[in-house]
Amino acid sequence: MNLLDGHRILALELSERSALGRFLESLGATVERIGRAALSDASALERRLAAASMLLDQVGLPSLEALGWARSRLETLNPALVHVSITPFGSFGPRASWAGSELVVSALGGVLGLTGTPDRAPVKEALDACGFHADMVAAAGAMAAHYERTVSGIGQHVDVSVQEVAFSRNVNGILVWQFDRRKHHRVGGALTYGRATVRCIWSLADGWCFHTLMTGRLGAPANQALSDWIDECGLRNPLRGTDWVHYNRSTLDPRVRADWETALDAFFRTRTKADIADEGRRRGINAAPVQEPADVLADPHLAARRYWAELDGARVPGRFVCFNDGATASSPPQRSGSRPGPLAGVRVLDFSWALVGSITTKTLGDLGAEVVKLESRTRPCLSRIDVQVAASRQGDFDDKPWFAHLNSSKRSLALDLKKPESRAVLEPLIRWADIVVENFSPGTMAKLGLAFDELQRLHPGVILVSGSVYGQTGPRAHEWGVDGTGAAMSSRTYLTGWPDRDPVIPGAVPYGDVIVPYAMAAAATAALAQRRATGRGVHVDASMYEICAQQMSEALVEAQKGRVPQRLGNADPRCFHQGVYPTEGEDRWIAISCRSTAEWQRLCGLAGLIGAGEAQASRAACDERLAAWTAGQAGAELAARLQAAGIPAGEVQDIEDLIEHDPQIAARGALLVLDHPALGPFGHVRTPMTFSRSPIVPFRAPAIGEHSREIASTIAGLSAERIEELERLGVFR
Repeated sequence: MNLLDGHRILALELSERSALGRFLESLGATVERIGRAALSDASALERRLAAASMLLDQVGLPSLEALGWARSRLETLNPALVHVSITPFGSFGPRASWAGSELVVSALGGVLGLTGTPDRAPVKEALDACGFHADMVAAAGAMAAHYERTVSGIGQHVDVSVQEVAFSRNVNGILVWQFDRRKHHRVGGALTYGRATVRCIWSLADGWCFHTLMTGRLGAPANQALSDWIDECGLRNPLRGTDWVHYNRSTLDPRVRADWETALDAFFRTRTKADIADEGRRRGINAAPVQEPADVLADPHLAARRYWAELDGARVPGRFVCFNDGATASSPPQRSGSRPGPLAGVRVLDFSWALVGSITTKTLGDLGAEVVKLESRTRPCLSRIDVQVAASRQGDFDDKPWFAHLNSSKRSLALDLKKPESRAVLEPLIRWADIVVENFSPGTMAKLGLAFDELQRLHPGVILVSGSVYGQTGPRAHEWGVDGTGAAMSSRTYLTGWPDRDPVIPGAVPYGDVIVPYAMAAAATAALAQRRATGRGVHVDASMYEICAQQMSEALVEAQKGRVPQRLGNADPRCFHQGVYPTEGEDRWIAISCRSTAEWQRLCGLAGLIGAGEAQASRAACDERLAAWTAGQAGAELAARLQAAGIPAGEVQDIEDLIEHDPQIAARGALLVLDHPALGPFGHVRTPMTFSRSPIVPFRAPAIGEHSREIASTIAGLSAERIEELERLGVFR
């Protein structure tokens, strides 16, 4: 579907590989990339801006103003222009002018310090992970402003800081610092949940796989399937006999976990990538082979979903999400809302759970939409049961700060969908909603009698947004997975780490789980904007695997040129030289990027190491001496001096640095204090974008079922007597 057909977008300093530009092109927009030199031809650029739908830039408002293109001038030229800036530190704040690379923003955003093993320097994620995430956030912001423009006729500026976006991934780290004053650390191929560190990257006979045991009823079948497989292989199995329904990864005795992981390590070393891909999938275990770029290119699932496009003789990821046409409403609703935000008046029915769906609807709700979260005490969300901090207790669904972070700006309806009488509440809500969001395993909505066809029967023109690991169609559609599955399948895990070590993952900060929601929110709002004109509904099909593969597009193209992409540590072919160096203190580091020979020579000169000419000829030797020079200095002060000299640098920050001391994070309001009835006031991660006309005003997450009666009465239109009857029948449970 060409949702942006006819829209012309000017992209200043936006490279060909920019995910934001590619996303908008995938929606049918025409993106014209222009260099900074175009700013000097005022009359020509004025004509182009006056005819443009959007302006994208990677320089920020201060730089544009210095070049003679202040916001006021742009607004006068084209009041309807949607203008999006994506810069390392944003267009405002004390560090807005700092220079940043992928490595530097990852360091200052709190991601780099959690990636790698404790016996070495932190190591960057594959390719442009933080930049890609910021582009997906910017896509959601751009489409929200585009939708608001269909209501008001006026454009606005959307500002995105890559550092703030990276910080927003740190939800687990933020909450354990806020509530327990604990910090997460680098754990190699493991994941950190509250107090628990759970290994998830395992050596196979011919490579690696991702696997993790999941908490509770959700993970029980997969966990049992793995235990059965170990038994059938005749290997030692301390997992045998576990009550998986009541297993909690956050509270398992660490000594038991260590014994389990020893046995799992022995088991996985007897398996191959093919075993995991074939027999493991047939058995339903929660595992995926760590694929190389060549494996991704050969994957029959992606071929079956017609994922690939052709560009300059190479296959490239061809889309970010799938769109399937729906029915057309005779008179599409035209509403305004009482809440502030670009999505004021939009109505969302939220079937989501865990991260992907929850962050999608949090984003829509924070941006002004009215969100009704449908949940049940009989199958509570994982984020309502995972005990990660001392303030939370097992069995209490309302005291989990993880849930609170992920579910701001929503009302909660507790509804047992297994009760036939629940349809009396549910069907009016479907007719009420503009957008329905779900991230169940494909086929679950159909089992509930809520397939897209049924939703359209109840509400022609409804927009259904589905998120899953593999998408709604294809040979793997009905297989389930988690954040690490998308990373493993896409080659992102394979390409993260040191060349001489096993691959690693950022152990406490998810990736697919946090980028997919912004693609879903962007697609939903783009479809909503088109529906205002056409009345047509749509089914948005978002696959984590496919969106993660988009992030790896550069490596996928490289693999088709006769070269085999490999892990590069902290090197980047696009930088002349960069690295992570020790500074004063225990496990303290600084990230430095030299984009050119001149910057490298300037750095060596500042360090007083060797002459400028010699520095270029002897980078390796100079690098060792540079590490000795940085080791005796305070990282924050050194970074500020290097930035003053025009060299991108940043201290590798931990969560305490970010929350308590980072002036840029504070200036951007990255944490918004909301008062929670069970937990008290604490900082919640805001949706990391700033609108010039449409303020974002989130409110705190709900208790389970907190608004059930209110919603049944005011939206479903049920009488007090009928609500009491449904209560007695156990519908609101």
